[in-house]
Amino acid sequence: MSITLSRISRRTVAAFAVALLTLFVPAVSLAAPFDRLSQLQRDADALRDDGVTGVSVTLETPHGVRTVRSGVGDLSTGQPVAADGYVRIGSATKTFVAVVLLQLVGEGRLSLDDTVDGWLPGLVRGHGNDGRRVTLRQLLQHTSGLPDYIGDVVPDLSAVGYRANRWATYTSRQRVALAMQHPPSFAPGSGWEYSNTNYVLLGMVIQAVTGHSWEYEVRARILRPLRLTRTLTPGNWPFLPGPHARNYQQFEPGGAVTDTTIAYLPFDADADGSVISTNTDTNRFFTALVQGRLLAPTQLAEMQRTFEVPGDRGFPPGTRDGLGLFWTPLSCGGGYWGHSGDGFGYLVWPATTSDGRTIITVSLHSRPGDESSATRQHQDVTTLVDHALCSARRSPTSI
Repeated sequence: MSITLSRISRRTVAAFAVALLTLFVPAVSLAAPFDRLSQLQRDADALRDDGVTGVSVTLETPHGVRTVRSGVGDLSTGQPVAADGYVRIGSATKTFVAVVLLQLVGEGRLSLDDTVDGWLPGLVRGHGNDGRRVTLRQLLQHTSGLPDYIGDVVPDLSAVGYRANRWATYTSRQRVALAMQHPPSFAPGSGWEYSNTNYVLLGMVIQAVTGHSWEYEVRARILRPLRLTRTLTPGNWPFLPGPHARNYQQFEPGGAVTDTTIAYLPFDADADGSVISTNTDTNRFFTALVQGRLLAPTQLAEMQRTFEVPGDRGFPPGTRDGLGLFWTPLSCGGGYWGHSGDGFGYLVWPATTSDGRTIITVSLHSRPGDESSATRQHQDVTTLVDHALCSARRSPTSI
């Protein structure tokens, strides 16, 4: 989801409402009159007109692949958004981690009912947090109640703060320790609250079970089998490989934008949100997942057992959370699976139909500083996805 939904904790959001930069930039493709542009292009242009510096969309259906771009990939040069360029996928990383964890469940090496303390003894303690009461399922589904560490690694939400702190590195253990300085949101299993700490812990559990880092297991179990050659687990390497669009963050309403293409390592470098990919690779991953090429039927069914997301959390109405996978309803009936991700200056929104035959990934390359723009841009993204998936169902050759 947007930074308000996935990467930044609710207490941080209170200090920093995200929105998109109200900056007009020309569309990449305006060769045809407006009424002759595809709906997909019009929806991408609507995001540009609402302030996104650069937009890239890749839609795949049984009838082919459609890619549209709008805006620019570099404000200083006016260069177009890179075609299928590298992007940070933020919290979509969590789905990769969840797949590895569920594969281990299928292999009988752990259980979803195992406690955190059973694998990471004594790590989750303090201020009412107790890993003996938190299960792996609750981590996967954000029903653990564990506090989010994100607010502790963003001490200064400003351009100056970004530049001063972006190189700071933390171990997973240090991130968890920061979270343990705060009380839980609720008793384990009694509510729902998105917390990046959950997936930092799951990355640590994967290492405890396998003896390998979660990155190693993602590469061995997902990237190599699916031949996702343009998906990377960069760790503390902060740069995007080329080609890529530049990312821009507006840190206060009406303020200047800051180039945030360099990762903010305090929260861009762990199992909760560090993967780099492309729209095409992201589509391939989610397609393979829902089509059962990564998980056995029992584990995929577990992943798709959902919990209703409370209506006041900023997610689209009707959203439900599985195990590292969200379900969102469509206006034409049914819904789609996916897991968006974001950070300073970027947002990626993948969405696939249940059969994996129609899949779209939307990438935005700027984030703003006012809440009204955030709401508007969030609606633009969900509208684009809804139009694309519903149109593909009704008339797949006319998108």
